[in-house]
Amino acid sequence: MSLELVIEPMRRRHVKNVLNIENAVHPKPWSSGVFSSELDLVRRGERYYVVAFLMGELVGYAGSLYAVDEAHVTNIAVAPEFRRRGVARALLHALASEAVAREMTSLTLEVRVGNKAAQELYREFGFAPAGVRHRYYENSEDALVMWIHDIQGAEFRERLDRINATHGSRT
Repeated sequence: MSLELVIEPMRRRHVKNVLNIENAVHPKPWSSGVFSSELDLVRRGERYYVVAFLMGELVGYAGSLYAVDEAHVTNIAVAPEFRRRGVARALLHALASEAVAREMTSLTLEVRVGNKAAQELYREFGFAPAGVRHRYYENSEDALVMWIHDIQGAEFRERLDRINATHGSRT
């Protein structure tokens, strides 16, 4: 059993464990059907989903969608007992690297305005605030919209390399 964090593509066999995390961390979790639909879109090249394993246990997942030349991070979730161990960083690194490989030009996401830890992580990758979506979460909490532009540029690639060098290759 590996002590290393391993990131791999999400498969249908992972959905049961993904749902355990989804239900633990979200007030209005996605259903098994939503994840199945998303995985169908992976096969069509419209989505990308990864899971994280630590000591053989699925501890997190993340996904993104592609629209023209933009990648939109749809979700990043880590089981509460495995937070603050670099799992979310490794998942985001995998999403960002895939967006670069697919020749996207920018990355975007929404994050709860109260989730300062996630915002700090996103800033590490170069995301900058661009606006607010009012009552975005559960029709009650605002979302901060964040963007990174020019992810094909040398500066962003160097940033990804620095993050990887500092925190280790995990994919």
